[in-house]
Amino acid sequence: MNNISNKQKYISYVLKLIVAISAFTGTTLSYLAGRKTFMGGSRVFMYFTTQSNIAIAIICLIGLVLFLKNKEISKLWYIIKFVGTVSITLTGFVFCFVLAPTFGESAWNIQNVLTHVVVPIVSIIDFFVVSSAKSIEKINVLFVTIPPILYAIYAGIGYVKGWQFAEGYNYPYFFLNWGSKAGAFGFVNELPFMGSAWWMLVLMVFLIVVGLCYLVIVDVITKRINRR
Repeated sequence: MNNISNKQKYISYVLKLIVAISAFTGTTLSYLAGRKTFMGGSRVFMYFTTQSNIAIAIICLIGLVLFLKNKEISKLWYIIKFVGTVSITLTGFVFCFVLAPTFGESAWNIQNVLTHVVVPIVSIIDFFVVSSAKSIEKINVLFVTIPPILYAIYAGIGYVKGWQFAEGYNYPYFFLNWGSKAGAFGFVNELPFMGSAWWMLVLMVFLIVVGLCYLVIVDVITKRINRR
């Protein structure tokens, strides 16, 4: 099926289940934590972290069902899996290297570890396990910018409408605070250091670079498999 060996499928079964269970558990714990915590309570669903976790969990569960039924998996699913994997990579990277340093030790609770570390890492591994079955053209890397762009629009609407992403905050992340001292295109010597438009540009470039790197790695894996 789709040039995926039984060993790859069995490994992917486990990885997909870990992704789904970790995403569900982490999101549930965040919800139960209440609004007194960052990304807690019902507001947890307003964040890219939760939305990307739910998305990749659904993608993995659909793939799991198709694999178990030995169904032919379309190229579209692989592209969606690719986009979801890059999105969850962004979730993990931004949390670990941008957000967590500003929160300190309190950032490393079980729900954050599950949704920002476990789910991204396992999702990436699973992508490489199954991706050799279908070729994804490099041009498709542009699709990885769609989820964060849609979220930026969503967060922008929330900013204008005054939605409370957290108590007293009408933005989800400091780099999407259009009313900061840096504004949209400015630069300052403190958080957020540069305007939200610059942050979005940097993140778009990051996503494209990550996406291209993943596809290059897939090509290497595929060539090695074909040599066997």
